[in-house]
Amino acid sequence: MTTSTSEPTGTVGTEKAGGPSPARRPGKLPPRAAWIVLGVATAVALLLLLTGTNPALLAVGLVVANVGGIYMWSRLVEGPRAAKDRMVTAIVTTSFAIAMIPLVSLLYTVVSRGSERMDGAFFTNSMLGVVGEGGGAYHAIIGTLIVTGLAALISVPIGIMTAVYLVEYGKGRLARAITFLVDVMTGIPSIVAGLFAVALFQLLFGPGIRLGIMGAVALTVLMIPVVVRSVEEMLKIVPNELREASYALGVSKWRTIVKVVLRTSVAGIATGITLSIARVIGETAPLLITLGAVTGVNLNPFDGRMASLPVFSYYSYVAPGASPEPSIDRAWAAALVLMLIVMALSLFARLISYLFSPKTR
Repeated sequence: MTTSTSEPTGTVGTEKAGGPSPARRPGKLPPRAAWIVLGVATAVALLLLLTGTNPALLAVGLVVANVGGIYMWSRLVEGPRAAKDRMVTAIVTTSFAIAMIPLVSLLYTVVSRGSERMDGAFFTNSMLGVVGEGGGAYHAIIGTLIVTGLAALISVPIGIMTAVYLVEYGKGRLARAITFLVDVMTGIPSIVAGLFAVALFQLLFGPGIRLGIMGAVALTVLMIPVVVRSVEEMLKIVPNELREASYALGVSKWRTIVKVVLRTSVAGIATGITLSIARVIGETAPLLITLGAVTGVNLNPFDGRMASLPVFSYYSYVAPGASPEPSIDRAWAAALVLMLIVMALSLFARLISYLFSPKTR
């Protein structure tokens, strides 16, 4: 018969006398430790700025002091592993803040400069017969909406059907060739699309032709690959189980694509289409050589030149005339209108996503 001896309860988990001391448990920094380090570094930078130190050098020093300060403090209190985590977090946050600086500066400049000329006359008057002050961008706004709308009307169906073919049907050489061409078209310069439209219409109607539909065709060349890529990625993330469940119920393939696949991914498709429109609505180079410039209103894209906001803003800046100040103000206002149109498109895409995306309950 064997007997087992058990260690007294009071000695469990304790060190023997004379043995090594237990390891110190790491502490924890205050919840706002990152803000404390940033505040101290900013205060020191401001004090040095008052002494005449180079602002650019201070900005770099502020970034280094912020990252290094939180790392050293965390290493002393929390240990090396937590310190590395906090250091990476500080680097990522700082990179985001640096990336936001030019965006915020751009928004502030465009809004502050463009809002000075955003009055009723700017949206109701054209530049026909206007010299110096006055006038507006009514003709350019109408031209931009018509040309971009025609481009979207051509590009969206072609892009969606191409993406559906690549995801649902294409498996051979043709699918690989289309994918390769889409990749190539994604990176072509915008001026090449304009030259393509000019060459095409000059071949059909003769030299010197300038039409609104030419600008729509040029924008279509730039818009189709963006639509194809975005819709293709959205269709790929639709679970195959949904397709198989539809097929199991006896639903045909085309109805499955329309009622299940496209309906499930409608939110991402709307976002992709919006991004493609935003990609082309501000293009200037292809419209300069396809639409030309006109000071009056033209509502027929198949008859004569048309105005557009990018071209209007470009000519208002590079050819301001004898009194440049009113023309430059109109250029900033046109840029602001372009930004507002893109923002309205983004809100419209969110509305479509909310109304047509599948509900979880």
